[in-house]
Amino acid sequence: MDVCPFIPVRNATMDDCIKCAETVGQKLAEELQVPVYLYGEAARTPKRKLLSTIRAGEYEGLADKIKDPDWQPDFGPANFVKSWGGTVIGARKYLIAFNVNLLSTKEQAHRIALNVREQGRKDQPGRLKKVQGIGWYLKEYNMAQVSLNLLDYEVTPLHVVFEEIKKDAKELKLPVVGSQIVGLVPLQSFLMTADFYIQKEELFIIDVDQKINLVSVESFLPYLISYMLSDSNTPLLDMTVNSFIDNVGSRSPAPGGGSVAALCASLGAALGAMVGQLTYGKRQFAELDDKMRKLIPPLHEKMLELKKFIDADSKAFETYMAALKMTNATEEEKAQKEIAKKNAMINAVKVPLTVAQLISELWSTLEEMAKYGNINCKSDIQTGVRLLEAATWGAYYNVMINLNSVKDEPLKSNFMDDINKFKQLMVASSSKILQIIDERES
Repeated sequence: MDVCPFIPVRNATMDDCIKCAETVGQKLAEELQVPVYLYGEAARTPKRKLLSTIRAGEYEGLADKIKDPDWQPDFGPANFVKSWGGTVIGARKYLIAFNVNLLSTKEQAHRIALNVREQGRKDQPGRLKKVQGIGWYLKEYNMAQVSLNLLDYEVTPLHVVFEEIKKDAKELKLPVVGSQIVGLVPLQSFLMTADFYIQKEELFIIDVDQKINLVSVESFLPYLISYMLSDSNTPLLDMTVNSFIDNVGSRSPAPGGGSVAALCASLGAALGAMVGQLTYGKRQFAELDDKMRKLIPPLHEKMLELKKFIDADSKAFETYMAALKMTNATEEEKAQKEIAKKNAMINAVKVPLTVAQLISELWSTLEEMAKYGNINCKSDIQTGVRLLEAATWGAYYNVMINLNSVKDEPLKSNFMDDINKFKQLMVASSSKILQIIDERES
């Protein structure tokens, strides 16, 4: 085995991956008696951060390299195992393998690679951090390629790399004829790229699948990591409507009013967004397109954000119940239990309070939608407003009942002030919006 990276994909941290790398490295070395090096975030010295540094000299050079005190393995024997060589195990972020195709020579492609990659040339660093690159020629396709590894797409995103290569290619009067993703990539990397071009070209796209289509083709979907993973604990959000209703109606206390309030809030925002979508792009409302471009996104974004609290509320309840079940045989355990109960209860207040806050941020947008949205959707926006009313009341009742267990009086007072403020805003705003709708003619 040459290299084995651990990557925090879901429900894991980089520290978790470092521990995995160390555990696997030690076990592999002990059981097989082979040299193992740690790299990336698991590296124990700065010079071993880069995989390429450890690999320098390759298999043929390892016999001499391993004798150097600076290159003793992190685990296993410090001698060359002819039948195995060495293994590198580490922890790192997603690595995106990204190729940009050019109608050029190998030398021209490599010149661009040297310009953009972080290592650059011997006497001059490149422009892009956390990027490796090389230029080569693909004889079978009769074109050259700048082949890149993006070591941290949050530091240097895909679109930045692509635009920099386009700029260099333009200076050399070379055509860029496409790009290629190799292997798996995180969904967020595509969405970042889509948002860049949406802003650059002044496009109006808010749907996630359409954003992916903007920067790829449908055949790329299997390569997006988020599309390949499923939650093992089947969160409420992924249930069918039928199953969710059955769960609410069961003998279990969760999901309860808090989760239902979050669902109502998300549906209320969704109906507002729907009214905008049924106004935008229609010839009879063409003069409203610019206004709908401003009104739809905040409603859509709040719809997505509020959905998360359907599960968050149930998890907050489960966390508090788990704190109640902690042992308290010793004074230390009693103290730990009290801290856990306190933190869990504060979180159980914050979740519905945040739902109410997010709803409060919708009223001004909904008021504009009520004034200008497709009047044929009158009942939809009325239903949406009533759902947001119900959601605010649901959040209010959940905050108030949980505040009974909060002993920090100043914090309790702040929470109460906030939830009352959101409730009062809801009463005034919903009444105003419904009046606006009632006064409009169909």
